[in-house]
Amino acid sequence: MPGLFTIECAFRYEIVRKIFEGGMGIVYEAEQHGAREFIKRVAIKVVRQSYTSQKVFIENFVGEAKLVADLIHTNIVQTYHLGEARGVYFISMELIRGVNLEQFAQQLNDKGRSLPAELAVFVASRVARGLAYAHAKTDREGKPLGIVHRDVSFKNIMIAFEGDVKLTDFGIAKARGFLQDQEGEVVAGKADYMSPEQADFQITDKRSDIFSTGIVLAQLLLGRNIFKGSNPEESRQRILQMPTPDFRKLSPKVDDRLNQILNKAMARKLSERYISGDELLYDLEHYIYHGGYGPTNETLGRFIRDLFDPGSPSALPESKRGTEVTQRTN
Repeated sequence: MPGLFTIECAFRYEIVRKIFEGGMGIVYEAEQHGAREFIKRVAIKVVRQSYTSQKVFIENFVGEAKLVADLIHTNIVQTYHLGEARGVYFISMELIRGVNLEQFAQQLNDKGRSLPAELAVFVASRVARGLAYAHAKTDREGKPLGIVHRDVSFKNIMIAFEGDVKLTDFGIAKARGFLQDQEGEVVAGKADYMSPEQADFQITDKRSDIFSTGIVLAQLLLGRNIFKGSNPEESRQRILQMPTPDFRKLSPKVDDRLNQILNKAMARKLSERYISGDELLYDLEHYIYHGGYGPTNETLGRFIRDLFDPGSPSALPESKRGTEVTQRTN
């Protein structure tokens, strides 16, 4: 059935500053300008010029945008628009005023601070919540999309200064009909956050993301990633061979119940691991809330604002204003 009518309009984005620069793309903060001086702050993910001629990469970039367009959840960064300007593809997304977990952990270390166990569990529970939603996502006919993020890691989890936890970057996710995938032939993801099956070139399902979430939680509690080696291959081998430890011996923050949760999330045998994000979420939330009041977004927000002082100019990278990207859509 065709649309009732068509609205033709122009989007103009003014780049404010660079937020993050990766191997294949760059993320900027930008202002989206509309009619009657309407302005909305967004994040713009742009393909590096050196990748614009690589057909498979561009198709996967477009596939990522289409995949996450309908992932509308409080714990997942929202995608607004896929565009193309002067031969360069870009995605406009929800702007998160905050930091990723890697930056968060570095600030904790620099200030000699420690993250309370209940806040570490709260962060992991929000990641599990976002994953549970993504894993259960279906197409318009109700068929499961089979989404697996495959890159749950410190760099891809953000905390806003208001305390919201957001999972981002579905760039190497797999999902039926959206992205070209060579799983079983190549290893995708960050070596020190992989599941054993991911590191072993096997086919993954949602339980792979559960293992990665377990690594994230353990790192928040311990202040280090137990699987991280001196290089990606060493990390991969540790994932494959190193026994999951008794975390009670590694940190006084870990009690018996939390140790059980960590070991079940990182069980080598798939049959012994949590089967879904919902199941992991239940245990994490029961852990922090079963006694009554527990941490909230506001609790985490107060902690991170105290840690970073977001009102200070040094809290965020220096801004650079002036570049514009204009996109016309039908």
